[in-house]
Amino acid sequence: MRWLFALGAVSAIAAMPTMAVGADADLTRAWAAGYRAAFTCSSLWNGAGKPIEAIERDELTGIYPEVEAEVRVLKADVDLKTRRVSVRYRDDMPPRIAQWTRRNGCVTLPTGAEAPVGLSPDGQRADLDARAWPIGDADARWPVRRGVTGFEPVAMDIADFGGRTSSLLIVKTGRIALERYWGGHNRHTAQRTFSVAKSMAATLIGHAVQQRRFDVTQPAMIAEWQSPGDPRSAITTEQLMRMASGLTSDSAGNRTDAVYMGGASVRQWTVQWPLLHPPGTRYRYANNDTLLAVQSLKAALEKTGAPLDPAAFFDRIGMTRTFAERDKDGDFILSSQVWTTARDLARFGLLYQNDGMWQGERLLPADWRRFVTTPGGPQPDGAFGYGAGFWLFGGSPGVPADAFGAFGNRGQYVVIIPSRALVIVRQGYDDSANRLDIAKLVAAVVAADDGDRRYSKGG
Repeated sequence: MRWLFALGAVSAIAAMPTMAVGADADLTRAWAAGYRAAFTCSSLWNGAGKPIEAIERDELTGIYPEVEAEVRVLKADVDLKTRRVSVRYRDDMPPRIAQWTRRNGCVTLPTGAEAPVGLSPDGQRADLDARAWPIGDADARWPVRRGVTGFEPVAMDIADFGGRTSSLLIVKTGRIALERYWGGHNRHTAQRTFSVAKSMAATLIGHAVQQRRFDVTQPAMIAEWQSPGDPRSAITTEQLMRMASGLTSDSAGNRTDAVYMGGASVRQWTVQWPLLHPPGTRYRYANNDTLLAVQSLKAALEKTGAPLDPAAFFDRIGMTRTFAERDKDGDFILSSQVWTTARDLARFGLLYQNDGMWQGERLLPADWRRFVTTPGGPQPDGAFGYGAGFWLFGGSPGVPADAFGAFGNRGQYVVIIPSRALVIVRQGYDDSANRLDIAKLVAAVVAADDGDRRYSKGG
């Protein structure tokens, strides 16, 4: 069975820098086809899936302005049996293809690839829903009288904080105190994390450190940098995690369009960039730095005979609807290409709320939360600081000093406040004209927590 459809809604302009594709019309169309194939595939089959009309409304609007017009007119051929999406963009070229796999979501093939080659269906993910929260979904919520919580006014006023919200979930002392969805979403609706994935990458690295398989203070294990005289051989994994590699990149923010939309190899794209500044001296936010940190992690794990397997770690903490997607060579695109649900993001936040402990077992080093939330060198301009894969609130009014978070484009947030035993998850579809003020939202949640103490330990 196949569905054939095209996007008809007018897209808003997203808050993203100018696309590297420039004025090359053929490349723009090819990447637009890749974008449409990838987002349609992931939206349909990661998590509980979304109806076609919701995909068009949410995932394919408010996107990169350079490709939005092409995305609107290109048609996606959806094969429900093979779980494959094909988008033809030129008569003399094969269609752009995204293929779903059960364990790791969708793989977007390179421009010009004829059909998926060597993509196994992968193993089945765990089904833990019936188990008790936080591993499963049973008994996840605080008992509430009359259906009202102290956090309810925050949800009722969600539009006042800006952006277009699809989910808001607040966890207090380990259980869900508020959970609201908008636009037809529910607890099993998966969305792309965008750069929240960078914090997930830092967590996978931390787990390897806890297992004594990896040392982030040592030079990154990138084989292409090991030639005699290559100055990049001095860059440490920690510097990559802190966006302080000193490497150049194609644009501010380093969009990595060739990987995200072109299906390019993660490794070929990331290892090529030359050094621009001494490592550790300049902050420059770059997808490449996170991707290279993950490449270093992969090499370290392979030396110990352990493959990099994000799904295994996610399943261990109940994140069974979280899909870390890969390129055609099997390398994970952990700078942005992870799809997940609000409840899984809450579980992720709880791991940090509990300082790396999960149901009595230590999964992250005892000082890992401190490490990822400590500024370790050059810092970005603006209201937020940067640790190692996580953002720091840095004295935002009404926000406790220990608040930190995973931030992603279009309004994806996981905020952890250890001193308040609070985890705040917000997902959305923001654009440049309408963005969430995350500091204002967090301050409102903290104020609501001040006014409602029923969620203290013991109920």
